Amino acid sequence: MVARLDANDSEFAQKFAAVLHGENQTSAKVQKIVFDILADVKERGDEALIELTEKFDRLPLTQEALRFSPDQIEHEANKASPEVLDALKFAHDRIRSHHLKQLPQDHIYTDEQGVSLGTRWTPVDAVGIYVPGGLASYPSSVLMNAVPAKVAGVPRIAMVVPTPNGEINPAVMAAARVAGVNEIYPIGGAQAIGALAYGTKTVQPVFKIVGPGNAFVAEAKRQVFGTVGIDMIAGPSEIMVIADASANPAWVAVDLLAQAEHGAGAKSVAVVLSDEMAEAVEAEVERQLETLARSEIARQGWEELGAIITVPHLGRALELANMMAPEHLELAVDNPDELLPLVRNAGAVFLGHHTPEAIGDYVGGSNHVLPTAQTAKFASGLGTMDFMKRTSLLNCTPGALAQLGGATVTLAEAENLPAHARSVSIRLNR
Repeated sequence: MVARLDANDSEFAQKFAAVLHGENQTSAKVQKIVFDILADVKERGDEALIELTEKFDRLPLTQEALRFSPDQIEHEANKASPEVLDALKFAHDRIRSHHLKQLPQDHIYTDEQGVSLGTRWTPVDAVGIYVPGGLASYPSSVLMNAVPAKVAGVPRIAMVVPTPNGEINPAVMAAARVAGVNEIYPIGGAQAIGALAYGTKTVQPVFKIVGPGNAFVAEAKRQVFGTVGIDMIAGPSEIMVIADASANPAWVAVDLLAQAEHGAGAKSVAVVLSDEMAEAVEAEVERQLETLARSEIARQGWEELGAIITVPHLGRALELANMMAPEHLELAVDNPDELLPLVRNAGAVFLGHHTPEAIGDYVGGSNHVLPTAQTAKFASGLGTMDFMKRTSLLNCTPGALAQLGGATVTLAEAENLPAHARSVSIRLNR
């Protein structure tokens, strides 16, 4: 049975904490497996990739087959239906338009002392994109990761995608073609992260790795961080839907199931204002599970990590939202704009009854790579600036150096760094 909580319950805090922390933590066993895989790839390169891909994906490869040829990419992309191609192009254009608006501007100014200061933005030289495969493969993830990188001006984008048993989703290849990605490798798991981070004979290393994956991929990203940059440690998908009396229980229910059908620890939470709405939403979930194609996966996710919480007022609902800091927060209320100022922690907010989270997954234009597991308290979703670096600029005239020099020498001497002090005083003929 799904968890039913009441905010007026004396034990509510303890029960809500169980909802918040119900996700699986990375085990020591996973950490050790990933450590060994990364070490193997670092030491043996392509040879390790070939062996590990056959072991985990049941796909025998040669060194020449470690990268898709342009003809292979074109052949697979052409298998996608015209309807899918049109949808991908539509999504691409909206995502690109939104992320273009995030481009930062260089700036420089001169202060009262005559010092010129500023900031210069440059793209990361090489980025690796991980695209999930296996249980589900996501062409949308190709666009969400590649398009902002392209907008930022990243000159090289390398994509890795597992192809278990050699099965390739044509839509993934089509999305890569639409996004302009032509360096693609049929490898996945921790070994793919290792290849991107350390490089092999076939796979040249990158400087940053982005994209979601399973627990082994997430742990691999954690372990290579420092050698390369990463976007975030993405956990299972999650949603909180805050619904008032104006909400349609069927719409709330299907939005909860849309997260639950991701499986593997996906979390779906509804926060409602009455027992009547709680009963209606739960009944709708059960009714829709009877006809849902992925009902077994969705039911497991719903019953293991789903929850319906009754609160006395919307203010309390927002308090719980800020505590959970959900990846996706839906405000299924009459006046969502009035609640928005109260939202402090959320990966993305979906306003009103006609903005299902799935719009953000595909064609809304905003990015669907978002912080999970309460990390929205300090992190943000993927954007254009994640593929750029900020460099500080400083320029002193002789007169400006004279005005700044005295305090600099004093602070350098206070820190017992005489060469620092001398590097200034020598220029001032002191």
